Parts: sequence; structure tokens; C-alpha cells
Amino acid sequence: MVAGLGADAALITSGVNVRYLTGLVSSNAALLLPVQGTSVLATDCRYAGTAERECQDTELVVERDVAAALVRRALASGLRAIAFEDRDLTVQRHRELTGISGTGSGSGSAGPDLVPAGGAIDEPRMVKDEAEIELLARACAITGEAFSVLLDRLRPGVTEREYAVALERAMIDLGADAVAFDSIVASGPNGAIPHHVPGNRPFSAGDLVTVDCGALFGGYHADMTRTVAIGKPAAWQCEIYQIVAEAQAAGVAAAKPGAEVGDVDAVSRDLIEAAGHGAHFAHGLGHGVGLEIHEAPIIGYGRTGTLADRVPITIEPGIYLPGAGGVRIEDTLVVRAGAGAAGSAQPLTTITRELLVL
Repeated sequence: MVAGLGADAALITSGVNVRYLTGLVSSNAALLLPVQGTSVLATDCRYAGTAERECQDTELVVERDVAAALVRRALASGLRAIAFEDRDLTVQRHRELTGISGTGSGSGSAGPDLVPAGGAIDEPRMVKDEAEIELLARACAITGEAFSVLLDRLRPGVTEREYAVALERAMIDLGADAVAFDSIVASGPNGAIPHHVPGNRPFSAGDLVTVDCGALFGGYHADMTRTVAIGKPAAWQCEIYQIVAEAQAAGVAAAKPGAEVGDVDAVSRDLIEAAGHGAHFAHGLGHGVGLEIHEAPIIGYGRTGTLADRVPITIEPGIYLPGAGGVRIEDTLVVRAGAGAAGSAQPLTTITRELLVL
């Protein structure tokens, strides 16, 4: 990973990547990965004991300014070309680190030569091992169970916020470490806003209600969306639901190892456009999930890259009609290779995709 960056070492400052590479969960940690030799983990005194216990394959440095400590360590070891996470490091922090002077043998007073790493650190996380997939599957199971337990709360008079709070509490009660993200509960005309923040609007007969939620378990994020009808749905509601359901099924069927992410997006998007709702589906079709709720690959119009075996993704098409309401159906799936050139995307969220009329 480091050798291909043309650097002597890589400086990992993203907390999620430090966790991925060392197992340490910390709000203040960084990792130095030299091309040759032992990696060096820096954290402060709050996490030192945990790091000593859980990260025995790395050398530990206990400092408050973790990135600066590791840059100084690299320079003292004659490692001047340092790849850095340009997706994570701020301009100000970059300026501070480049101002550090070296004192080690062969470095003179020269500071570090910081080399942008691009996605070289993030992208290896796309492919998950079976232990990671098991954690993600558990997060998805908790999500589905919490949604099922609270179906009776999707009734007239209950507000969006009341339902969201109850749903998130149910996920915790069922074993989630936390919620993966703030739940979206959008009823009636609010359903036309993809990322609506739950408010005090009470559910009413005739509403479509979109619920986008997920549990966090073992560091892994679930993501599921279902849209339900409160009372008998109108013809237009049934129509857009059916279109979205067909688009989602088409996207899931297209998500196989080797598939171009732009092509997977197009399969669903073209179906929605052909139904006359192209202008009502503006966001991407899906994204990777794992230690972050949104990570590579991004499945959207104009995106590049291919899917691979053991890559968890979401497929989440929607139709949003301003002033009226909307529908989104989303599942977390894992792309799996099959015999020969075959393969499929296996759902980890398994709640029915049929329109639930409550």
C-alpha cells in the first residue's frame, strides 16, 4: 500500500483508517506506516492503556499532537517523503506539518515532503473479510428487527420525531452499539425531501412515510429504507412505489462482481426516466458501507470503478414529488462472486419490499 505511493512512509490521520489498520478506536490517534520496519501508533494518555493492550504489533508513542509526533519520528529516522491522507488533512494542518524541521541523521533541517495519497488508504477497505461481513449482517438484522417491532407506531397521530426516537431506542435495546446515523422519518409531503429531518408533523391517513434508518454494531453501519402507506394508498402512490420497486430490483440484479458502478446506476435510473420521473430522482443509486456509513464505491451517474467480491453496498432509488410525497426503497447488500462469471448481490436487510399498508 505504501510502496506504490513513491514515499518512504504513510501518515494515517483518519480515525476510521487508524481503526481499520490497528483496531484502536480513538478520537485522537495517528499511524506511521514505513515502507520497511515497524509501524508506529501515536495516541494520547486517554487511550494509551487500550493501545498497549490491543495494538501489540505496533510501536506506541504517547503524545497529544499525534500527527506532529509521527512526522518528527519519521524525520528522525531519515524518512522524509511521507504520503498523507489528503482527503482528511486540512490545509492548516498540512501547513503546520510541513513546518516541522528534521533533526535526524541525513535529514539536516529539512522538513517533510508530504505526498498526497489520494484514495490509496481508503480504497482497500472496500473489500470486506467474512468477519466484517458478519458484523455488518448483525447491524442489518438489528435494524430490521427494530423496524418490525415498531410497525404499530406507524399510525395516525404519532409524530415523525416520536417515531424516530422510538426506533432509535429500539435499535439500542436490541443490541446496537449506537445508531449508524440520524434516522430519517418523512411523512406526507415531507417524503419529497430525501434527507428530511423528523419534525412534529403527525402521521395522517393517506400518508406515505419513508423511514431511513440503521444500527451500528461492532463499528459497522447498516442502512435500510422502507416506505409504508398509512391507510389505503392513492393510485399515484401505488404507481410511484411500483416504479421504485422495479428500479431497485433491477439495480440489485445488476450489482455483480465486475459490474461498472455507472452501469449499475444507469439500470435503475433509466427505468425511472422511462416512467417519466427522471427529474424526480436526483441522488446517486447507492454507496459502499462499512466502518463509515458512506464509503467507496459510490454508485452514481458519471462515477467510475467496478464492483468486486465481498463489497457491501446499498441500492436506494427513489421518486420525490414536491408538495406531494415520495418513495425510497433501500437495502444493504454484499456483492458475491459465483461460479464462473456469475455472481449476485445478497441482501443483508431482509424486511419485505412490498408496500406495507398499515
